[in-house]
Amino acid sequence: MSVSSGLTVILQIWDEVGETDDERDKMLLQIDQECLDVYKRKVDHAVKSRAHLLQALADAKVELSRLLSALGEKTYVGIPEKTSGTIKEQLAAIAPTLEKLWEQKDDRIKDFFDVQSQIQKISSEIAGDSEQVESLTVDESDLSVKKLDEFHMQLQELQKEKSDRLHKVLDLVSTVHDLCAVLGMDFFSTVTEVHPSLDDSTGVQSKSISNDTLSNLANTVLVLKEDKKQRLLKLQELATQLIDLWNLMDTPEEERSLFDHVTCNISASVDEVAIPGALALDLIEQAEVEVERLDQLKASKMKEISFKRQAELEDIYARAHVEIDTEAAREKIMGLIDSGNVDPAELLADMDNQIVNAKEEAHSRKEILEKVEKWMAACEEESWLEDYNRDDNRYNASRGAHLNLKRAEKARILVNKIPGKSRIYVTSLLKLSIAGISAGYVFLRMRLVK
Repeated sequence: MSVSSGLTVILQIWDEVGETDDERDKMLLQIDQECLDVYKRKVDHAVKSRAHLLQALADAKVELSRLLSALGEKTYVGIPEKTSGTIKEQLAAIAPTLEKLWEQKDDRIKDFFDVQSQIQKISSEIAGDSEQVESLTVDESDLSVKKLDEFHMQLQELQKEKSDRLHKVLDLVSTVHDLCAVLGMDFFSTVTEVHPSLDDSTGVQSKSISNDTLSNLANTVLVLKEDKKQRLLKLQELATQLIDLWNLMDTPEEERSLFDHVTCNISASVDEVAIPGALALDLIEQAEVEVERLDQLKASKMKEISFKRQAELEDIYARAHVEIDTEAAREKIMGLIDSGNVDPAELLADMDNQIVNAKEEAHSRKEILEKVEKWMAACEEESWLEDYNRDDNRYNASRGAHLNLKRAEKARILVNKIPGKSRIYVTSLLKLSIAGISAGYVFLRMRLVK
């Protein structure tokens, strides 16, 4: 219904009702006021709507500028060049650009969160507090590619440091494993005492790489190396004692071979010993028990060993025609052993020296003794010849007697070459004991070597 038709209808109604002119003027004024009020409200609403749109456009431009600054974009292809037209047209033109920049911002925030999370995680692992990772917040005021690249470079440096630390940890753990194997120790309990993550069952990336872990691992390696060094020295000392005792008691090779695993490292350096269990405590204890057993056995076998050495010494002197008081020597050995005032090793070493000296003396007498024996044999042949010449029945001798005669004549020629006094002296040696041969040794050596 239009305004005029509406006015016509209301005038007809007033005519029918019989409204006065005053009443009609009053109502018309009221209608005009109500219309003015409606217009005013509409104008106010339109003004507010325009202001809201202008603010929205301003906010959109500010947001666009802020997004470009945060993303580090000085220029952006999607920014509308047109700044004229209605407010709604301008808003409609800038809206797609804002949508794209918001999406780009969300993606960039995700990238920053990912790289910063990795940086925080590795930094915490290096610091040794990986279990207490703080909540991460991304600074949205700077989401530029340059800033993101800086974080990526920082992450690469941390990843390299983590890799280097991990290699150090693995190398140290491997060293601990090898040392524990040689020492016969439990590797699992040793390495997990440093840090539980160092167990072989855990993944490589899960192992602790903190400064404390590296320091404790290095200290563990030093302790184990020192322990290895001390055990090797102890084992070498025991091996030396075993060999001395074996040599002392003439231990058979079969019995010695039972401790080849002990004596094989007697001259090895610390780094050369790498066989698992080579320096285990039970092996060292086994060697200690064997040394103690041989020490106890040594006391009971010393007399047997000493008399064996004495018998060897006596045999050398006997073959060299040197007379010694064997009974007194044996009594002296018995007295020394029973008294316990002499070290068995020193006693046997002294007897070994006597044997060496006796061999040297026998060797120096060898040439003269051979000549004495030769001339003594010649004297016997000459004595036989004299008896033969006094025998009236020598011409009736049996076959082969002429050979004996010929040999005896050669012997007489040899004996006649000996000076007179020497010949008498040599002949008398036939009737002397070994002591007589020893007493005449110097004289014969002077005379007969000529």
